[in-house]
Amino acid sequence: MKIGQVAREAGVSVDTVRFYERRGILPAVERRPSGYRVFTPAAVERIQMARSLQELGFTLDEVVDALTAHDQGDATCDSERWRLEAVVTRIDARIAELGRARQAALESLRDCEAGRCRLLL
Repeated sequence: MKIGQVAREAGVSVDTVRFYERRGILPAVERRPSGYRVFTPAAVERIQMARSLQELGFTLDEVVDALTAHDQGDATCDSERWRLEAVVTRIDARIAELGRARQAALESLRDCEAGRCRLLL
């Protein structure tokens, strides 16, 4: 498969395929004498797996680490649970941060409605 076909089937851009290759999410692929990359259908599955992990909240480095553990064959639910726990902890921290930002914005809005606009210094 050429890179454009991989991108279409995986639902990403060609640039994303190249980026994933550079970052090690996709293993290096063979090139034809013309210079074109030759991908296998497994590349599409790999990209979709990486995208699924990113949608869960994994960082790109965490995706690479999780896929590496999977590739080495020693990844199990028990051995990889900590990765999801770290994601949940990070999401919880972000929710708390957003809650504080929302509260501050509401206070500023109430002040503004009372004629004490904090935006006009």
